[in-house]
Amino acid sequence: MGWAAVTAVLVAATPVFLTRGDLTPEAALRAEADEAWRALEARYVAEAGGAPERAPATLTLRRGEGLLPSRDGQGRPGMVELRQNAPGVLDARLRRALRHELAHQLLWWACPASSEDRLFHEAFALAVSGELAEWREAPYQSLASATEVLTRLPEVDTPRARRALARVLTEDTGFPRALTRRLRQCHRGTRWTVPLSVEELAGVGARAVASATVVLSRHSGEVLLSEGDVRAAMPYGSTLKPFVVAASPTPPPVLPARGDAAEWACGEGRPARLDAREALLRSCNGYFLDWAGTGSAPEGFGPWGPVLAAVGLSGEPLDMADAIGLRSSLHLSAWGLAQAYRLLAEARPDLLEVLGDSAARGTLAGLPVSGALGGVAAKTGTVRDAESRPVLGWIVAVDADVVVVLARPGRMPRAFAQEVSDVLARVRRMRAGLEAARVQVLGLVAPDVLEARCRGLGFVLEGGVPRTVGAAFTRLAPLVARGPVVCLGSPWRVRLPEAPEGRDYAGVFTWAPPPPYVPPAGVPTSPSALKARRGSDVLFRTTRAQYTAGVVTAEDAGLKGEARVALARVVAHDERQGDSRHPGRPVCDTTHCQAFRGTVRVQPEDERALRAPALRWRGWLPFSRGGTAPWREERARAQVEAVLGRGATAVRFAEGRVHFLRTRGEGGAVFDAPEQLPCEVLRSALKLPACPRTAVSEGTRVVFEGQGQGHGEGLDVEAAKARGWSHERLLDDAYGSR
Repeated sequence: MGWAAVTAVLVAATPVFLTRGDLTPEAALRAEADEAWRALEARYVAEAGGAPERAPATLTLRRGEGLLPSRDGQGRPGMVELRQNAPGVLDARLRRALRHELAHQLLWWACPASSEDRLFHEAFALAVSGELAEWREAPYQSLASATEVLTRLPEVDTPRARRALARVLTEDTGFPRALTRRLRQCHRGTRWTVPLSVEELAGVGARAVASATVVLSRHSGEVLLSEGDVRAAMPYGSTLKPFVVAASPTPPPVLPARGDAAEWACGEGRPARLDAREALLRSCNGYFLDWAGTGSAPEGFGPWGPVLAAVGLSGEPLDMADAIGLRSSLHLSAWGLAQAYRLLAEARPDLLEVLGDSAARGTLAGLPVSGALGGVAAKTGTVRDAESRPVLGWIVAVDADVVVVLARPGRMPRAFAQEVSDVLARVRRMRAGLEAARVQVLGLVAPDVLEARCRGLGFVLEGGVPRTVGAAFTRLAPLVARGPVVCLGSPWRVRLPEAPEGRDYAGVFTWAPPPPYVPPAGVPTSPSALKARRGSDVLFRTTRAQYTAGVVTAEDAGLKGEARVALARVVAHDERQGDSRHPGRPVCDTTHCQAFRGTVRVQPEDERALRAPALRWRGWLPFSRGGTAPWREERARAQVEAVLGRGATAVRFAEGRVHFLRTRGEGGAVFDAPEQLPCEVLRSALKLPACPRTAVSEGTRVVFEGQGQGHGEGLDVEAAKARGWSHERLLDDAYGSR
């Protein structure tokens, strides 16, 4: 659409300008404002890619009272104040100030998300008001000096700051590319998560870099290590190339390598033709540029664009050179890069498998540390200056459990590759239980009452494609049925009728319905027990440390010392025994396995337990709350007979089983036959605190008496707290005869 056509289309979008007689001539001023607005909005549409849908508000133009000598105008939404040096004269200074202030008014209308971004507002106003030509005539100022002024001065609309800002803006030929990206962000309604920076405006010439190290858990998402300025947005080099490949809706092409282009200098032994796999391993710029030239490459980052924007990418790439970091106009922090790779690892394990060869035959091959990095998915990136010197090096490394991001100023990635191995080892020394733990969750709760929300950045992965999840509570089951759901930067908050305030679940939910459950013949099973033994449609993955701490806390939130270490070792052991409770499935989160009610803070005792050697006993190790507190419970005889059978008498308890007589008839004879069941069947069905010691019939009621809580087998938690023994002795006492 040509500029004339754009202007014609937008005439109806011009606001009504009101004057009050203190600026004259009024008609000429309104005409000047109308013409300026149409030009400004045409520029906005041309750069942003479209016009806002709503009409602009009425604008009042009035004489400024108390304007500082350095200002010819100022404003707030809906109001513009101007200095008029002579009544009836619309001189050049007033016209320039009018255009400048109308530029702010246009942004307040068209891009309200940027209202608090003062640098963006002032840069746009300078770029569109015609002032840049005047500033270019001022005495020369170096780019470094201008950057220093803008970084140091809190105000951006003083003459000194405007001069510095104009110097930065003139680094780009034509309309500043950084402003174009931000205007497109406005038009698409993307959240304004990161303010415009001087470095983003200046591009290569004025960027700041910092050392940063961040390590995330792939499973729980928690930050395991953070050093340096991990939130500083910096040019990201080649680190986002995998996201370009992930964005492609069709398989990327195989392309011939060209010897006449420096971008195709992709390491020794480069094949004559490259596919995306080889291009990623070699980080070959030429492949990606030529792919864009075919017209089949994705635009920007495709469905991964909202993900990268959400984690802090400073703007949208205008072309492939922007996307793959050949230009340093876009920025992302080490934290944001780690979050994005966590989601990529969940969505596209095939790409992680490709990057797993980086140390063998990619950009990290042939180094002393390469052998130690075998199988670690790695992507390097280098930001260079105009003389091709390294300004910033990046390494992203992903293993089975963690995401590592290293940023090192002035260094090539190969020069600090050893640090990847060192950081991986250090994190595992610092934190135990980083490997994955899986658990079937919330199977006893009706799916239609489960709701979840992500207080960070929520995504559901449909066929490997990320879709944004809103910030409000939403039904969990339909969400998980679409694909794995991941919350970046925060745990999931899940609420259900018994916990309306919600519980935290730091990890990944997936949908995996269990096979039909058939109860053993002759064993009475309550509806609740049937649900528990069937398992859940929803699986949850977190770390072993988070899982272990969650189960121990669910059993006894106040448990400390050696008793907690003992119980935590048993819990961690049983997490690996899920097949004995649910064949082919992980453990469940009910007392059929071991209770788990979300993730909690990991205690030092939990860490000690996870660092201890594996327990020598095999199979499932039972434990119970235990204790010696007496209890007395009554149940209707009909409830008891529903479990033991009609006519059950002489009920007694021994060695974890319930023994009783039941009247039978056979061949015309009637007799009492002895039968028995695991006591846990009776206890669970009748919801008794523990396996009883006695049962006495009193008419239509049965009175049970016992002590403690739980099935009474294995580790007795209450007894363990009272004894004061070491955790090794407690475990030997509980399981030594097994």
